[in-house]
Amino acid sequence: MIPGEYRLQDGEIALCEGRERITLEVANTGDRPVQVGSHYHFAEANPALVFDRDLARGRRLDVAAGTAIRFEPGQSREVTLIPFVGHRRIYGFRGEVMGELSIAPEAERKASIAPEAERKASIAPEAERNASTAPPSNALEANDQDKGASS
Repeated sequence: MIPGEYRLQDGEIALCEGRERITLEVANTGDRPVQVGSHYHFAEANPALVFDRDLARGRRLDVAAGTAIRFEPGQSREVTLIPFVGHRRIYGFRGEVMGELSIAPEAERKASIAPEAERKASIAPEAERNASTAPPSNALEANDQDKGASS
């Protein structure tokens, strides 16, 4: 073997063999290009992309790992999606799921819609926690005083 040499197998390599595939028409209605990576939860992709998000829930692009699909402004194209496998827990992205994918999309949407007062109540304690752990506004002065006291 020569250093750096590739030994390629003949034929095509099947990715994600046996997974259910769906095809969706996706349009970029924004004024900037949008790129979606191979393992991004497609239902949570940029809001400028118009497609059936309920159908895309729990799915990712059927492309090789580490690759992406780019949608230019005004462009419309078909994409193939496959389901996430394993524990099927989605965290992060745009924060629309934040947990198990086992519940139906409609039930999840209803559960995530809280009255304004409840949302404010749930946000307030976090803001208070953050405020109590924030450094004082004169943190630099406090550090200088500490250094002087220890010398």
